[in-house]
Amino acid sequence: MGRIVGAFATSHILMERKGVEEQADRVFAGLKSIREKIAALKPDIILIVTNDHMYNHGTALQSPFAVGLADEYTPYGDMNVPQKPFKGHTEFGVSLVETAAEEGFDIGFFRQLRPDHGLSIPALFFSPQGRIPVVPLMTNPHMRPCPSPARCYALGKALRKTIETNRPEDERIVVVGTGGLSHWLAIPRMGEVNVDYDSWVLDCFESGKAEQVAGLDAAEILERAGNGGLETLNWLVMAGAVDGAKGRKVFYEAMPAWLTGMAAIEMHI
Repeated sequence: MGRIVGAFATSHILMERKGVEEQADRVFAGLKSIREKIAALKPDIILIVTNDHMYNHGTALQSPFAVGLADEYTPYGDMNVPQKPFKGHTEFGVSLVETAAEEGFDIGFFRQLRPDHGLSIPALFFSPQGRIPVVPLMTNPHMRPCPSPARCYALGKALRKTIETNRPEDERIVVVGTGGLSHWLAIPRMGEVNVDYDSWVLDCFESGKAEQVAGLDAAEILERAGNGGLETLNWLVMAGAVDGAKGRKVFYEAMPAWLTGMAAIEMHI
């Protein structure tokens, strides 16, 4: 059986450093510290839970969840991310689709994907030079109704079952939930950050009570954290995969200039 050897969550946006130098430096330092921890864990695969920003997952045909089934991905290049290919892992993605179906989740998949910043920025940090295979698991917070927080948490449990029952012995997996925390990407609240919401989410994850966040409904997250704040769903998939684990805040910076409550956490497993 495989096993989860590390679990993290982080915001997946990086913007101009000018004017927010000290905060930006703390964010970069935190991301670098996560990269070092992941490298020390020597994972065979990094599973990144993220969401597409309408570059691939458009409105014509939508699914609440989708996984990437490719052995290589070339970033779309938004936010100036280098368009340098990085490794995927088709066979793991197929295992996840199959196990999830047994657990009552019908997951769509991408055989071709040009990942935007939501996947490519974490991959750039955590799989340097694209050497560690990355498997993208995408939630879809843009559709209405979007997948519920409880459903995302349950999907994390199905992910863990895939790893522990259907994967090769001694395969080492790191799970990274990305996005959020609070951020509004629409007028009149563009750039607003809800520090109270962000602090509560981080407190829940640190104390091993992420299931309390999963107890919200999507409408509550939308009201408290904005349309971008629905990316909390990605954190919940990660938390479900390490159900009950406690965590440690790596950084938190309220950054209206970056439109986001920038945050990261490491789970103790």
